[in-house]
Amino acid sequence: MRQKKRATKQLENQLQRRIKRQKQVAMKFSFWRFSHSVMATFCLLGLTAASGPKSSIQDIELKIGIVQRFGSQSTAKLQLEPTKGDRLKLKFKAGNKHQTLVTKNPVKLETVMQALPQSAVEEVVILGTYRTFETAEDSANKWRSQGMEVEIAQPERWQVWAKRDVYSTPLLRRLLLQNIQATTKEKVYLDTRVLKQVPRVSWVVDGNRYSPNDLEISTDKNLIRVNKSEKPENARLYAGRLNLQPNAYGTYTLVNQVPLETYLRGVVPYEIGINAPTAALEAQAILARTYALRNLRRFAADNYQLCADTHCQVYYGLNGAAAKTDQAIASTRGKVVTYKNELVDALYSSTTGGVTASFSDVWNGDDRPYLRPVLDAATNFWNLSKQSLADEKNFQKFINTQQGFNESQWNMFRWHKETPLEDITKDLQKFLQVKNSPHAKFKTIQAMAVVKRSKSGRILELAVKTDNSTFILHKDEVRSAFAAPTSTLFYIEPLNKGKPELWGYAFIGGGLGHGVGLSQTGAQNLAKLGWSSPKILQFYYPGTQIQILSKETKL
Repeated sequence: MRQKKRATKQLENQLQRRIKRQKQVAMKFSFWRFSHSVMATFCLLGLTAASGPKSSIQDIELKIGIVQRFGSQSTAKLQLEPTKGDRLKLKFKAGNKHQTLVTKNPVKLETVMQALPQSAVEEVVILGTYRTFETAEDSANKWRSQGMEVEIAQPERWQVWAKRDVYSTPLLRRLLLQNIQATTKEKVYLDTRVLKQVPRVSWVVDGNRYSPNDLEISTDKNLIRVNKSEKPENARLYAGRLNLQPNAYGTYTLVNQVPLETYLRGVVPYEIGINAPTAALEAQAILARTYALRNLRRFAADNYQLCADTHCQVYYGLNGAAAKTDQAIASTRGKVVTYKNELVDALYSSTTGGVTASFSDVWNGDDRPYLRPVLDAATNFWNLSKQSLADEKNFQKFINTQQGFNESQWNMFRWHKETPLEDITKDLQKFLQVKNSPHAKFKTIQAMAVVKRSKSGRILELAVKTDNSTFILHKDEVRSAFAAPTSTLFYIEPLNKGKPELWGYAFIGGGLGHGVGLSQTGAQNLAKLGWSSPKILQFYYPGTQIQILSKETKL
């Protein structure tokens, strides 16, 4: 018994020494890599201390995951097509040799499940599961402050993992798990999968089938069509190059390598629309540029930078590019929003519901001074300091006020949704199961109530009583746990529908999205009233400046 304890203690000491060495090496490498990346970025941009929008700024190339989980379904297919008069160039490694194929015909990528000669085990220590990157990053930073090496992943929901190349053996992972469980109350667990087969990508050119792990696709015109369906009209046109590469989840990601300013041509039309007023388009272009540069770290675990959906910014390539949005991008070239010479966290949403939120109203982490409650109206008819929306009576009066706001004419400005208890129960159970919560094993909901709001009226705590336990949903968890609300700006009312027992709840609220920063709907109204793009941005991000990106700007 003593020998077993001594052996266990020795293993724990080895683990701690290894973690310390890895941390020191990682810190040195991370600092070198960050310094090198920043210097490379500045070289690529050709940055100068320019003060005007006409400064010559070269583009930086971004890596955007446009198809993130290719191969998760065995029937998945992707068709790559050159534009008229062009050719596809496919570069890959076959054995020890690099090979290039050139074809003017479309190439269809397919996935097949390949049996492994022997079963393989994949496992990772999961330290937390979250709805958003922002909350996951806050959790990751807390683990790092305790000396842990972690990484942020997104197999489905965002997760924080113990860094795989540090905790690289089953013994290290189990010792780590034991140490965490013995010293904290965090709900960590080991996710272990036994693989008997894995997806492999293959395609046919000139009658020959190929199946490499990595593939680079380019054309002479730097334009490639990508189609995830069988319908030709669904093809999307992307500029730059494509890479098909393995990701952290056993599948593949199709990554678009595209210059920043070209990338914006595929973002602005889809985020705010091509018919928005010019000032609103310019504000959106500046924000999208700032957001991209500020968030390049999101998918480091998968070796790319940004995704192409609402977890980042919607990016659908050049199909929707229009002269009006192109002009807004060109006229704001190089412009970003800063606070004390640092890029702001350029968060924005569709509709605030009449008041913007602080960062901490929605996510965990430090507040940003420029992200704070602002009445989303051209005239200040509601005094937020005297009529605080943290008070339930004030909040319900606010939500039932419909006129005078920038978004008053928008269909998602106010909403009222009634949901039966059966549906609410299923949604909540599913949410808790994904989070691996001990509260998931309930059968019935007995009561729900909002117990705490922020100054912007967002729900900070919602209590749920079930037949099994009573627990609290926090902040943006509320939007994940129920299908009805499209924001956290709502209140609930129990419904009986003329029966003695509880039938369900009415969700009564406003807004679409997190409500932090600029409202795309509100910005359009302000632009119609004659506001300029700088005035719009300073309204939604108080205390900020618009600058030309330079070597003095903190990324």
